[in-house]
Amino acid sequence: MWNLSAPWWEFVLRGLIVYGAVLALLRMSGKRQIGQLTPFDLVLLLVLSNAVQNAMNAGDNSVTAGLILAVTLVAANAVLGYVTWRSRKLEILVEGRPQLLVHDGKVYQDIMRREHISFDDLNKALRHAGCNSVADVHFAILETDGTVSVKQHQQAAAATPGTSIWSKPGNDEAV
Repeated sequence: MWNLSAPWWEFVLRGLIVYGAVLALLRMSGKRQIGQLTPFDLVLLLVLSNAVQNAMNAGDNSVTAGLILAVTLVAANAVLGYVTWRSRKLEILVEGRPQLLVHDGKVYQDIMRREHISFDDLNKALRHAGCNSVADVHFAILETDGTVSVKQHQQAAAATPGTSIWSKPGNDEAV
């Protein structure tokens, strides 16, 4: 139960390798998939966690190995969070940059395609922000967490008063 089948440092190294690889895979999957977790994405994460389990624990099912891996993964996440907070360059590498989807009613289809954002997803975000059409949008930005922030033109926002608390003139809406 407590005896390790490999040296403790091997579990730390295995955990760090798998953490880095999974982080890179999720980063490559795009912002939309991370920000809008669908049932398919949840299944993928559950299956992925099971798939990498043996790569981390080397077949060792001891409590000690599990605790070493848990501490390693939590520590790696905390260190990455601190380092990205301190370094803008590393933050951009790990989290990416916000992407402009719409500016003054013009939709940037190349960015939408690259980030796997469908027109239905964009229209949903615009509706949540109280926009009746793309022409009402001053800008819409795909944030690094996968949400879409929308700012209406002032005249469009004033023309649709009281539609919801989220569409008040001058407010930025994160959807």
